[in-house]
Amino acid sequence: MTSIIPASSKGLGNDKNASPDNGQIANTSKISERIRARFVAGGVSFLANDNISEYIQPGELQELEVEVADRVRELLQSLLIDIHNDHNTEETAERVARMYLNEVFKGRYQKQPKITSFPNVKQLDEIYTVGPITIRSACSHHFVPIMGNCWIGIKPGTRVIGLSKFARVADWVFSRPHIQEEAVMILADEIERLCEPQGLGIIVKAEHYCMKLRGVMEPQCTMVNSVVRGVFRHDSSLKQEFFELVRQQEAMLAT
Repeated sequence: MTSIIPASSKGLGNDKNASPDNGQIANTSKISERIRARFVAGGVSFLANDNISEYIQPGELQELEVEVADRVRELLQSLLIDIHNDHNTEETAERVARMYLNEVFKGRYQKQPKITSFPNVKQLDEIYTVGPITIRSACSHHFVPIMGNCWIGIKPGTRVIGLSKFARVADWVFSRPHIQEEAVMILADEIERLCEPQGLGIIVKAEHYCMKLRGVMEPQCTMVNSVVRGVFRHDSSLKQEFFELVRQQEAMLAT
């Protein structure tokens, strides 16, 4: 069920005389300023592709949604769009706020999906690949879509996770403003932390709408990059096996 967002954040978080947040940081007129002050005080990174869910307190994301809607409304007005009489954009600000916080950039504001790992009791050590996993992201330079596929190759270590969990982690990581090169590294870090594989390989192939919709306007251009770690990095035969398995998966889908 879709919730209805108030038309303005006026009155939310305006009590400047309230007691300091966490005993240290005083309230300000905007929820974003209160959260940002908390980051700065704690030396917390809040780059575009960081996950900041640990530092957002209960109820604050709802307040932030109202504030973002207000700012989007101001943007539309600055673009000289008559949001008061245009039935198509009357509630666009609220929709955009929900979209950014709960969908497109949810990987910044939501905690990592619960991923349970299990001991590798059978001592499995054969390479397997998972893919293609659909990835959806947004270019951190222009906030337009990055759409593509991801393949993950694993040589198991002491622990294993279910196949579907790779897709959940990939979605969580890519649902942030990114450049593709950094997104692949962040995903590799998370998978290594979750299952400690002997070897890890990731390939991402994606279309960037910052090149398709604007700029050079190259509709057929894609970007492919990869990361290999552990035994995949040091054993060329295992690395080649990983890439060959991905080629076989692609060929199977093409038939």
